[in-house]
Amino acid sequence: MRIFFTGGSGKAGRHVAPYLVEQGHQVTNADLVPLGHPSIADLRIDLTDAGETYSALAGPATFAELDLPEQPTYDAVVHFAAVPRILLTSDAATYATNVVSTYNVLEAATRLGVRKIVFASSETTYGICFAQGERRPLYVPVDEEHPTVPEDAYAMSKVAGEVTARSFHARTGADIYGLRINNVIEPHEYAEKFPPFLTDPARRRRNLFAYIDARDLGQMVQRCLETDGLGYQVFNVANADMSVAVTTQQILDRFYDGVDLRREMSRDETFYAIDKARDLLGYAPRHSWRDVVPDPGSGPA
Repeated sequence: MRIFFTGGSGKAGRHVAPYLVEQGHQVTNADLVPLGHPSIADLRIDLTDAGETYSALAGPATFAELDLPEQPTYDAVVHFAAVPRILLTSDAATYATNVVSTYNVLEAATRLGVRKIVFASSETTYGICFAQGERRPLYVPVDEEHPTVPEDAYAMSKVAGEVTARSFHARTGADIYGLRINNVIEPHEYAEKFPPFLTDPARRRRNLFAYIDARDLGQMVQRCLETDGLGYQVFNVANADMSVAVTTQQILDRFYDGVDLRREMSRDETFYAIDKARDLLGYAPRHSWRDVVPDPGSGPA
C-alpha cells in the first residue's frame, strides 16, 4: 500500500513507519521534522494548514513517482501527528493543534478518495491519565464501552478527534479506525524505566498499569490496514500483560477496591482490555518487559 503517515518522526511513529516499510508498504512521512529513514520519503507539512495538508496528500512523494504514467493516489492514511501530551505547550494550543490537524487530514483524505484511515486516539480519553487528583475507572478491565469524560486539553482533543472521525465515516463510508493507544514504550526504555515500575506499582496507576510496546503498535496498525469493512471503530491498544510485577488481584485489592469487576482476569492480565482488537483484527502482541527486565517476583502489595 502507498501510505501517507503523519507524525512519523514522533516517539511512536519512528517505530511504526519503518515497521510498515518492512511489511512491504511505501510510506511517506508528513511531519515538521524529518525522520531521515532511507526508505521513507519525508515531507515537511504543517497539518494545521488545510491547503498544505490537501496539497501533500494529492501530490507526489518521491522523484521516482514522476516517471509513472500518472500521479498515484494514497491507499491509506495513518494519522499519528499531534502535540503528544499536556504540559508541552499551552492547553489552548494543544487542543487547537490536535483538533484542527485531525480535521484537515480526515477531510483531505476522504475528499481524495482514501478508503482506509487509521488515527491515533489515546488512553487519556477515559479521563484517568491526566486527571487532577485521584480518578478510578468505573469498572475493570476498561474496554471501549467505558465512558470517555476527560478534563484535560489533550484528552479532550482526542475525544473531539474521535467524534470528527465518526462523522467523516458517516459522510463517506470509509473505514476509519481509531487507536486508543496506551503509554508507548520503546525497546530501549525497558531497562531504563521499568525497574521502578516493578517495585512501585503506584507509579503506573494513571496508565491503568498498562503499556504498549512500539513494535506491537506497528503490528496493530498493520492489522488495521489488512482488515476491511469495519466502518468506524475504536480500539484499545496495549500489551497483554501489566507494566508492574504485582498480580491483578493485588492491584484490585490496593487500587480498585469497590470498583466493579466485569469479568474474571488472569494473574498478569492488562486492565486496559484488548479483547476487541484481538477479536476483530487478530491483534496478538508479542513483546513484554519480561523479555528484558528480570521479574522481581510478586513485589510489594
